[in-house]
Amino acid sequence: MDTLPLWAKIGTILLLLVLSAFFSISETSMMAINRHRLKYLASKSAFGAKRTQGLLAKTEQLLSLILIGNNLINVVIPVVTTSITLSMFGNDSVVLSVTTGVVAFLIIVFCEITPKIVGASFPEKIALPASFVLGPLMRVAQPLIWFVNLFASATLHLLRINTHGARDVRLSSEEVRNIVLDSGSFLPLKHRSILRNLFDLDNIEIDDVMVPRARIEGLDLSARFETIVQQLETCYHNKLVVYDGDIDRIAGVLHVRKTLAALHTPGFTPDTVRSMLTEPYYIPTGTPVFQQLQFFQEHRRRIGIVVNEYGEVQGLVTPEDIIEELIGEFTTSVPRSAASRPGWSAQDDCIVAGGTPLRELNRLLGLQMPVDGPKTLNGLILEILTEIPEGALSMAINGCRVEVMQIDNQAVRTVKLFRPAVDKAADKAAASISSKAAGGKPARR
Repeated sequence: MDTLPLWAKIGTILLLLVLSAFFSISETSMMAINRHRLKYLASKSAFGAKRTQGLLAKTEQLLSLILIGNNLINVVIPVVTTSITLSMFGNDSVVLSVTTGVVAFLIIVFCEITPKIVGASFPEKIALPASFVLGPLMRVAQPLIWFVNLFASATLHLLRINTHGARDVRLSSEEVRNIVLDSGSFLPLKHRSILRNLFDLDNIEIDDVMVPRARIEGLDLSARFETIVQQLETCYHNKLVVYDGDIDRIAGVLHVRKTLAALHTPGFTPDTVRSMLTEPYYIPTGTPVFQQLQFFQEHRRRIGIVVNEYGEVQGLVTPEDIIEELIGEFTTSVPRSAASRPGWSAQDDCIVAGGTPLRELNRLLGLQMPVDGPKTLNGLILEILTEIPEGALSMAINGCRVEVMQIDNQAVRTVKLFRPAVDKAADKAAASISSKAAGGKPARR
């Protein structure tokens, strides 16, 4: 080293600093790269993706190569700088101490901190090209890597540390759900909403999606014959729950289309309707929604009657009700105009029935009503007040102002909701973004 000219020694130091920075930035980028994203890039034959996958499949050897190279270089750098200092200033302890401090500063800043910050910020852009250098180096240094790993493995064995078991750790459903929520702009909003709802199915019971007992449209066989015929002619549903006098006394389920053919024949009577009934399919309250969806598939049923532990009818559910929890409202049994559907008016308010399910309000109006207790808006209001209101009143629930408008038969019948201020601001921001995307002009419909 003493025979080299000064410019060669300085060039050697700069080269070693660059190599040290390369190993540092490669180490961080390789460990920080998203494995799922890398797998996708490899399937698309992206530049360096498969080679990077191969290196990461041998994590121990890859880390050994990087750390061996980085540490050897960081040891050589002080040796070269000390040689330059001795040749220029002699054996001066002060100069040697200053030189050591400067070299340590250069290594920490330019070979460790800065490269690792860059590698963590742009792992994909760095790891893929770096694999073309690290791959050949790993093959050349294989004997040295094996020798070093021999001692490392022995040390881990003595400490009883099993590194193979740590590789089998898999993502839980909640972790995957968080990945979906953090996907940001990578997934369209609708797709992200469907995936999030899919994970939430495990926490939803059939009581949350059923049509409540009071809203079930059923056919009473004890009613006048003319009333039965009129209801069959004007029914919006393809299947009707049929009962005798009381909805808790269900006789069966009627396929309306099959009945229409015999509706005006001379021999058509309530007994004719009774002969066309199929056995009702009962579902106990508290059944998980995802489990019930599988039951619908297995039993090939399209309608289920939800009953409590006493056999009393609590509601009605169909596969469509469950599917709407995933993708939102896409169909309805009763034709409704756009104006009749719950939605915010120009005055940022909305009038809804007290028996409206809370999950439906949250889905249609973008609210955050609690759904872990009562299932309807009426039940939630009564639970918060702990009494039946005697007249109109106003209250706030999770940032949404609620005004009771009508009370009938010990229940809240009509409620006016006022849009939360946060939702208004979010809509204005979304409109501003849409306007900018359209070149500052309002978007056309």
